[in-house]
Amino acid sequence: MDGQFTEMPRMEAVRVDKPLAGRKVLIIVENLPLPFDRRVWHECRTLTAAGAQVCVICPTGKGYEARYEELDGVHIYRHKLPLDAKGASGYLLEYGAALFHETRLAWKILRKHGFDTLQGCNPPDLIFLVAWPFKLLGKKYIFDHHDINPELYEAKFNKRGFFWKLMVLFEKLNFWSAGVVISTNQSYRQIAMERGGKKSEDIFVVRSGPDLNRLHVMPPNPAWKNGRAAMVGYVGVMGDQEGIDLLLEAAREIVFDRGRDVQFVLVGGGPALEDLKALAQKLGLADHVTFTGRAPDAELFEVLSSADVCVNPDRVNPMNDKSTMNKILEYMAFSKPIVQFEVTEGRYSAQDASLYAAPNDTTDMADKILSLIDDPERAAEMGRIGRDRVETELSWDYQVDTLIAAYQRAASR
Repeated sequence: MDGQFTEMPRMEAVRVDKPLAGRKVLIIVENLPLPFDRRVWHECRTLTAAGAQVCVICPTGKGYEARYEELDGVHIYRHKLPLDAKGASGYLLEYGAALFHETRLAWKILRKHGFDTLQGCNPPDLIFLVAWPFKLLGKKYIFDHHDINPELYEAKFNKRGFFWKLMVLFEKLNFWSAGVVISTNQSYRQIAMERGGKKSEDIFVVRSGPDLNRLHVMPPNPAWKNGRAAMVGYVGVMGDQEGIDLLLEAAREIVFDRGRDVQFVLVGGGPALEDLKALAQKLGLADHVTFTGRAPDAELFEVLSSADVCVNPDRVNPMNDKSTMNKILEYMAFSKPIVQFEVTEGRYSAQDASLYAAPNDTTDMADKILSLIDDPERAAEMGRIGRDRVETELSWDYQVDTLIAAYQRAASR
């Protein structure tokens, strides 16, 4: 398999049919710049293919500093944010700055380009505040539900309290403000109905499927193995709630308790990166763990192509149990066997392409990683199962019709 996948039948069909011709869309996303936010970028490309004009408001980021840029027909307006927030005061500063810039730029875009639909992508659940004045002008508001923020707050701070109650209130107001909700999976759809009070016909499940035209399998580069017999790969955010400390503990068991010759390569940036590097040093793993930081696509693809096993160490908690992790689908697209803890949506996505360790059990995770390293035939078969599932059910092309249907529903309400 060369990793190329040239047919996207539904994208080609909407490019011909133009079901959203004449529509003007504004998308607001706070936590990542475009086009780095792959889910939102897939949405933008789909909407433009369907004939809509698309503008986006997002933050700047490394490699994405231009305040305005037009890419693939999408008008991208970026604004600066304070550094990665930590603690309540940091989040208040970040969210306050974001709301100011999002509101300022939304009025600018209305004057310059116009829009009839505003799509807000959380976190945070505050973009409804930007949408409200425009709803009074007759604009439609779609809530693209990326994260369940009450659970995310609890996972980050290990408590509830006053700010957790605020998260619950903001979530309710965000659902209430939206005419249509786009959910990333069935668990989020259930939350939209039970906590958000939305009707089933106003909720559309659009999964964050990978675009197989963009993901290119590359020849393995043995340099990533650092001279070792096997390699374990991880791709994702370096944050407190991602469970990378659990992965490092599993790595310590593999390298020192089991005496195995394994290299771990972790791709991604985030607020906990330096702390995780320090933890690896403390555990004696500095030479066995490579932290690349945020990497360009070519480097990311090379790491995934070179890995023998890929891992998702997300802690088992209400947030991670109900959330679909993009990394799982990307591992599957690269035909990689996966080890993760037992979580509902992780199992739904990967099915037989993954082994499932007992919740937050680093010894069981180490056992399952080594079982795949020691059985390359089983690992290869699991990789084939994952790739086939992406090609036949989970890739972005299978989300195109549902996304367009959500926009058509918003227009008709």
